[in-house]
Amino acid sequence: MTQTAPTGWRRITAKLPHTTTRLVRGLAIASLVSQIMIVVTGGAVRLTASGLGCPEWPRCTSTSIVNTPEMGIHGVIEFGNRMLTFVLTAIAIAMVVSLWNMRKERKDLFRLALALAAGIPAQAILGGITVLTQLNPWVVGWHFIVSMVLIVLATVLVNRVRLTTGQASSSDAPLGSRLLRQILTAAAALTAVTVFLGVIVTGSGPHAGDAGAARNNLDPDLMTRIHAAPVYLLVLTVVVSLVLVYRESAAPRLRQAVVLLAAVVLAQGAIGYLQHFLHLPVALVALHMLGASVLTAAMANALYLAVNRQDRVSPEPENGLSTSSGHAALRDGR
Repeated sequence: MTQTAPTGWRRITAKLPHTTTRLVRGLAIASLVSQIMIVVTGGAVRLTASGLGCPEWPRCTSTSIVNTPEMGIHGVIEFGNRMLTFVLTAIAIAMVVSLWNMRKERKDLFRLALALAAGIPAQAILGGITVLTQLNPWVVGWHFIVSMVLIVLATVLVNRVRLTTGQASSSDAPLGSRLLRQILTAAAALTAVTVFLGVIVTGSGPHAGDAGAARNNLDPDLMTRIHAAPVYLLVLTVVVSLVLVYRESAAPRLRQAVVLLAAVVLAQGAIGYLQHFLHLPVALVALHMLGASVLTAAMANALYLAVNRQDRVSPEPENGLSTSSGHAALRDGR
């Protein structure tokens, strides 16, 4: 005999926290990883002097959309970097589509997904301007800065997809104390300044992306010293943050995020000094570019968790009834 649904079933399930799907969480991680990878491949283009491997845009040459054998390895590297844009586009479209049915309940996720999707053509246009201006160092720099912004958005998205609808709109107290939030905010500002000055240092250095590309005509030694100043302050603020999260017995995820941030800052600083004293070997410069991306993500992650209202991560949904609040509602008949 068929059982009828209990009274108030729809009202009960309507109150249950909505969780994101495993697909959405996987796409969020893929978005972050791909945003970092395109920075790495872009660095490979510059460090191998392949910046003008495809001398035209949006075509590779005036007569060919793809690179030709005559263009050699530089054409392959530059065209390969361009192709990665389509991977990012596919991930962004898949994310928007997968969130479509949740666009009203989870406006935060949908807006982040749209922002990331919009950033991809913006980056493509900036890349085109970079080629058409013969690798102008200031344009190249802004190309890199926009990538850092997209990495921040992707990091926030990775964190937001872990929350249920109820957690996303919670008004509970933030995880981090006021002092910790202030210190991490200062650290985030210092990270932004450090990355920006690093871009200027790069524009004055030897790795221009092409033998004939212009430089910004600034003294590289002087700019390196200026670039190092906020790094010292960043290390100090991160160390203070590390002390605070342990002294305040902060939530485990927040504590882990600050520990990770401290490790990344120290590693990135060590790589930066080493590459300077070894006169900028390609391998270390590439590692430093990867480090800048990871540092940006780690900083965004730590600051987000400090100001976030929830630390509890949604479990995998099982038949739509996986949360403790859901089970309690069913038991109590609310």
